[in-house]
Amino acid sequence: MWDFWSLSPESLHQVTILMSDRGLPVSVRHMNGYGSHTYSFINAKNERFWVKFHFKTQQGHKLWTNAEATEVIGRSRESTQEDLFGAIERGEFPRWILQVQVMPEEDSEKTAYNPFDLTKVWPHKDYPPVTVGVLELNRNPDNYFAEIEQAAFSPSNIVPGIGFSPDKMLQARVFSYADAHRHRLGTHYEALPVNAPKCPVQNYNKDGAMRFFPNNPAPDAYYEPNSFSGPMERPEFREPPLRISGDADRYAQREGVGQKVDDFTQPRSLFNLFNAAQKQRLFSNVADAMTGVPAAIVERQCALFDKVHPDYGRGVRKALLARASAKEAAE
Repeated sequence: MWDFWSLSPESLHQVTILMSDRGLPVSVRHMNGYGSHTYSFINAKNERFWVKFHFKTQQGHKLWTNAEATEVIGRSRESTQEDLFGAIERGEFPRWILQVQVMPEEDSEKTAYNPFDLTKVWPHKDYPPVTVGVLELNRNPDNYFAEIEQAAFSPSNIVPGIGFSPDKMLQARVFSYADAHRHRLGTHYEALPVNAPKCPVQNYNKDGAMRFFPNNPAPDAYYEPNSFSGPMERPEFREPPLRISGDADRYAQREGVGQKVDDFTQPRSLFNLFNAAQKQRLFSNVADAMTGVPAAIVERQCALFDKVHPDYGRGVRKALLARASAKEAAE
């Protein structure tokens, strides 16, 4: 873990979140959800805007320290699921406010960061979140296997008006998640009740293992175009052309194309938001997680922390030294 992270400075922002006291929620109810990837909205004028989705908990943030989490998980590995199930059973339905950050398509060429880089966030002052709705969980499953184990979420499941972006990780997930579901659940996983669309959908998927749904209106046609009134493409939902400039090439994300890659400013801004107590817990959590890691890898990671903020690297080294001294004294 630390070998990979220490060789991937773009991970610093997420590592800082994970290792801070913001990274161990008491329950799913008490944490935010983030789409992370950059998607697109296509409006009625066929204009494209880049967007990011955020789900903000309305239950407040409640977090465990490492010590508390160890004790809780020692009693039950399913503590967060038990909390969610119990809350819904009691009628305390958890809710999240859905917000969207919206970026005009042309702005992607002007930002100091790559807006399609999964490891970067969009500053709220530049692209303030817009509230668009509420997500509420108000029913527990009647059959856990049928409704939870067989659920097949995928970023490739979109509706007209929502599209993708040049986000490289999203592009991979668009096909890999569906592939995984076909392997895990079967060829026709999309037609299972928990996954099937609530509105009519016509396509040419048919036959194969576990075929259980009716024929489409033209059962003898499995191609398009055809002469038998089979499903037809809806050209009104075609996306507008995507502007592309420069050379197409294979390149490492950290090398950047057109924009300077800066992996330290955003984690520095996050670090500066922490108060003294939060920083101490961050240092302690990192030191705990580095137990047994080779010294060369530890120092390589600490050198990255130094670039975020001198206090970051200094604090982690001090916490590591304190643990080494305590271990030596105990022996």
